Amino acid sequence: MAVRFSLIMATLGRSREIGLMLDSLETQTFKDFEVVIVDQNGDERVTEILAARQRPFPVRHLRTPKARGLSRGRNDGAKQAKGDIFGFPDDDCTYPSWLLQKVSDTFAKTGAAVVNGRAGDETGRPINGRFFEGAGWTEPRGVFNSLIEWVSFCTREAFEAVGGYDVDVGVGASSPWQACEGPDIVLRMMARGYKVYYDYAIYGHHPEISIDATDPRMQQKALGYGRGMGYVLGKHDLGFAYSMNFMLRSLGGAVISFAKGQRGRGAYYLKTLQGRLEGYRDGRRERGATASGSRKVAATGH
Repeated sequence: MAVRFSLIMATLGRSREIGLMLDSLETQTFKDFEVVIVDQNGDERVTEILAARQRPFPVRHLRTPKARGLSRGRNDGAKQAKGDIFGFPDDDCTYPSWLLQKVSDTFAKTGAAVVNGRAGDETGRPINGRFFEGAGWTEPRGVFNSLIEWVSFCTREAFEAVGGYDVDVGVGASSPWQACEGPDIVLRMMARGYKVYYDYAIYGHHPEISIDATDPRMQQKALGYGRGMGYVLGKHDLGFAYSMNFMLRSLGGAVISFAKGQRGRGAYYLKTLQGRLEGYRDGRRERGATASGSRKVAATGH
């Protein structure tokens, strides 16, 4: 008999955080779920974590050290999953005890194919993004303010209908587009007619990202994340004015930060702006190439 939820967690380079996530799942009031850990490490860290303690829910350990990338890992895990609803927790997030029950109730109440929530700290304060308040059905232009990948749940049917995540988008992909694999897959689901519901009251916990440091790694992350968002905006043709609004946000953030003497934050916003512009260019190019290819196929009759 299929379990209700399959929680598919791809992991690389983390240890303690995995244990904390599994601990949070033990507190869930909704018990009908399994965990699929897609282990992209080359060592035995996950094996040791799982061996140290028996969990009261099924845990499947899939080792894929030669297949890297978050989106690829999620796709690999989905192939092994038994549930009819998929969730994709990060390896450094935790879920409050009521989360799965609320998500299950929301699926039952709305009939949605996708249920999305947001990121919050331990008090529920929104972090790591700008999220709509309230609850309701999501339109394509609302996706970027009503979704965080690790609090996004979808039916197996919708996931399989679009072929899963695009492995060229997301952290660890071989492309420059290192973020926004979640908006991408949800927009593809919406294009096929699947309904998406968002509720501000649904949230998970995650460390809050600090953008104040001048650390080169953080600046590189800003560039890669910006490219991912820009690429998805361009690829899905959500409108020039709408897309440019995200560019202006980054520009405004940079100007205000530098005016306040916040050099690290200002540099982060500038790298984000650079990435979004570059990614948007790439997404538009791909959309144009795809459209051109479709016209050629139609013209030749093949």
